[in-house]
Amino acid sequence: MQNDMPLPDSSLMKAYARQPVSFVRGQGALLWDAEDTQYLDAIAGVAVTSLGHAHPEIAAVIAEQAGLLLHTSNVFRIDWQERLGERLCRLAGMQSAFFCNSGAEANEAALKLARLHGHGRRVAHPQILVMDNGFHGRTLATLSATGNPAKQRGFEPLMPGFVRVPYDDIEAVRQAAARYDDIVAVLIEPVQGEGGIRVAGADYLRQLRDLCDAHGWLLMLDEIQTGLGRTGAWFGHQHAGIVPDVMTLAKALGNGVPIGACLARGSAASLISPGRHGSTFGGNPLACRVGCTVLDIMERESIPARAERLGRRLLNGLHQALHGHPDVLAVRGLGLMAGIELNHNCQALVGQALARQRLLITVTRESTIRLLPPLVCDEAQIDEIVARVAHLLAPAAAAQRSRRATDPLATA
Repeated sequence: MQNDMPLPDSSLMKAYARQPVSFVRGQGALLWDAEDTQYLDAIAGVAVTSLGHAHPEIAAVIAEQAGLLLHTSNVFRIDWQERLGERLCRLAGMQSAFFCNSGAEANEAALKLARLHGHGRRVAHPQILVMDNGFHGRTLATLSATGNPAKQRGFEPLMPGFVRVPYDDIEAVRQAAARYDDIVAVLIEPVQGEGGIRVAGADYLRQLRDLCDAHGWLLMLDEIQTGLGRTGAWFGHQHAGIVPDVMTLAKALGNGVPIGACLARGSAASLISPGRHGSTFGGNPLACRVGCTVLDIMERESIPARAERLGRRLLNGLHQALHGHPDVLAVRGLGLMAGIELNHNCQALVGQALARQRLLITVTRESTIRLLPPLVCDEAQIDEIVARVAHLLAPAAAAQRSRRATDPLATA
């Protein structure tokens, strides 16, 4: 079978540990390889194809716009960009938007806003408070903001200007505020995706909002993975009833068409002036029309509410199916973001899930299975994801029970 075939030689840089399967078509939450083997997608292109593969309305819009106009540059007004910016700002309670091509670029824009904010307050060397295990991108600036030494290794010296504290720990933020008088902003994910699906408490986010207000810091929320319905609300921070000063989006906004956005309000909304920032391809007519279509579909079909309902079904199913599993340390999540933390390195499960269960998963922090199903899954597909994950983990559980039965001293 294709999954057992060795990877062919490639002229591509070895930036990815690719699985030996290539998909040729998709529909909703399903994918097919060249041999017409069907797979169930539980990662949605890492939270990108939230409306599923080959959505007919999005496909029609891409084809129509490609026949009209793809690119003019930001030297000129782009009507679709204006429309998308207005709609996103209205949904998020923000005032201005900058469009780019990816989440990393959106976070770069946020970091530049923080620097401008700091210099406006006459802070010579502004610092940004970031979190352990956070992930914000792979450019040098966003990599420096990221709290994962494994991803930073080999790219030193990292950029200065970041203070790191434990996630979901408000006392650590207070201590940093007392220690550093040059902090100007906080950058945080409402749910750490790459960090193992760790959810920030609502009260923590509310207290963080209060601390930012008290110290004149910008509260900058990285909603690249959590945004646009994934958590059961339009944006992850809305569960806490707060509004950030800066928010970044990407991934689901284009359902596979590259697009990123940095939104701002208050004083942060007017920090960028002509010549201070830009993007060649960002906000082109194709990407922004697709973004508007994504919002059309999500609003019409109440996708955030659907994600909340299906997310409860997914998490409840996982808790029931994996209860008492000797390898499972925790099952956690919010909406259709779920993490299953195991007591060992489980990176090999990605390939095993493909080969044995025809299921797409990812593994983060080496020991957490991450599930990010398309938000258009039906209940049967959610139940099938639970069943396939349970079957995937069953052999390991059975082997461990067998070892313990024959050797009472066995612990692994």
